[in-house]
Amino acid sequence: MFITIAEIVVSVLLIVFILIQERSSGLSGVFGGSGDASYQTRRGIEKGVFWGTIILSFLFVLLALIKLIGV
Repeated sequence: MFITIAEIVVSVLLIVFILIQERSSGLSGVFGGSGDASYQTRRGIEKGVFWGTIILSFLFVLLALIKLIGV
């Protein structure tokens, strides 16, 4: 039961984190920045969202495998 609830929470957070990321210009475009640069390093919130997405993805896969195995 706990794993199912955790999986739902992680999946909702993962969806939110993915939707926050803007495809070409990062979060600066959301707040009015220009996305003219062809390459932009992630800083601040953008970097946190990027790493948070990776961690949530890993947690989601881990929870799914735990649920599949039945531990």
